[in-house]
Amino acid sequence: MPHIMELLGKTRVVVKDGKVIEVGEPEIEWCPLFAKIRGIKKITPEEVKKNMEFRISDFGMFTDKRRLELEDFVGFGASEVMMTGLSRGLLDTTVTACEGAGTVISNNPTLVQGMGGRMSGLVETEPINAIINGIQERGGIVLDPSTAKMDPVAGVKKAAELGYKKIAVTAAFAETAKELRKLEAELGLDLIVIGVHVTGLNREEAESLVENSDIVTSCASKPIRDIVKPLAQVGTAVPLFALTQKGKELVIERAKDIQSPILINTMALPVLPDHKQPKELK
Repeated sequence: MPHIMELLGKTRVVVKDGKVIEVGEPEIEWCPLFAKIRGIKKITPEEVKKNMEFRISDFGMFTDKRRLELEDFVGFGASEVMMTGLSRGLLDTTVTACEGAGTVISNNPTLVQGMGGRMSGLVETEPINAIINGIQERGGIVLDPSTAKMDPVAGVKKAAELGYKKIAVTAAFAETAKELRKLEAELGLDLIVIGVHVTGLNREEAESLVENSDIVTSCASKPIRDIVKPLAQVGTAVPLFALTQKGKELVIERAKDIQSPILINTMALPVLPDHKQPKELK
């Protein structure tokens, strides 16, 4: 089974044996984040292939050379926020995904950032023993090492069995977020649900994801931008929105770790300057 990930405008990329074997068509043509970080002026299948190959060569994504300790990629990404939450004791553990391992439970801040800091929308993956071993050596728990399945709900159940209560978990689908809220009530947990990989959601899906999330990334989603009524927002080009009080507290805690100056102000949110938004919002 090959690995499948969606990146750079939700472009579907298939990787097998460390090689890119298939690239789909991008859903957007320009992203301010990758224009700034990687100098990509227009998203094309060729640029997506180059970016995926860069990730493979730079830190071993989808290979047994995968580095699991990486620098911060952005100031306020999902993994960066979770890393700070763990470091400050606001979270007991996290449930996230890593290629080659699937769903992973980890309370190691460095590992959480290493796995997720450069991760896009992981769709499907298969076990890579070196990655699984590296995660386990760093105290991470792989939900199913034999299949590398991705199942955030089962991951939270497992984390609860291990005694964790304050758990941050990423969810890419509205139905997943809804199931997580049901599980939270059933098991008496305190979840931080972080909606991720939202490009392409229709309005109904976006509404449901927002309703059941504490924090949501905006990616290139117009419905998310239209729907959100955030308590806090970080960034204006591809912003991250805190939707609940506990989501807001986690995002503000993350701000303490940002080395550059920060403006804190009160105003009506969201703030979305037209010239900074991804082109062809989906």
